Amino acid sequence: MTDSPVTTKPITIDEFEAFLALPENQDRRFELIHGEIVEQMPNEYHNLISGNLYFLLRLFLQNHDLGQVTYETRYRANPDDSENDRIPDISFTTRARLMPVVTQGAVPQIPDLCIEIQSPNDYPKQMRDKAYYYLKNGAQQVWLIYTRKSLIEGMYPDGQSDFYYPGDTLTGGDLLPGFEVALETIFKVRE
Repeated sequence: MTDSPVTTKPITIDEFEAFLALPENQDRRFELIHGEIVEQMPNEYHNLISGNLYFLLRLFLQNHDLGQVTYETRYRANPDDSENDRIPDISFTTRARLMPVVTQGAVPQIPDLCIEIQSPNDYPKQMRDKAYYYLKNGAQQVWLIYTRKSLIEGMYPDGQSDFYYPGDTLTGGDLLPGFEVALETIFKVRE
């Protein structure tokens, strides 16, 4: 999700960390994207869809010891990337790649699966640009959830994509074998 830029000139990770430490920024959500601080402003619809998918993944992983799913966690691709600190809406890291739990700052690797859910100001090109960054830096899959059309695009490092439309079942592929959910379940926001 990409909302509005806060900075006009590129800044470094150290400057970003200092910005995040300011008291007025404690309860706000920021990413560093190519040296630019961007504040994230999800709406209720975004959060309901995000909550649905997070709940389904958490429930699945309670019965399948494959790794860890997190919600709005900050990641940095590597120490040499001084212009990016990213926050996928939902992320999954396989058991084999789990690191010690980070209690301050960003997790120093990109997760295996990054999930981005479209916000009102997001356009498909912006979302795909974010997906390409994740895939270039270690993600094995990216799921782009397009809220305006109720469809999901699964992207892979080899440049291939799968599309899931209303009536389809989203599957976890090699990362989450056995995970299946109807798109209607993900996009359902009222009982």
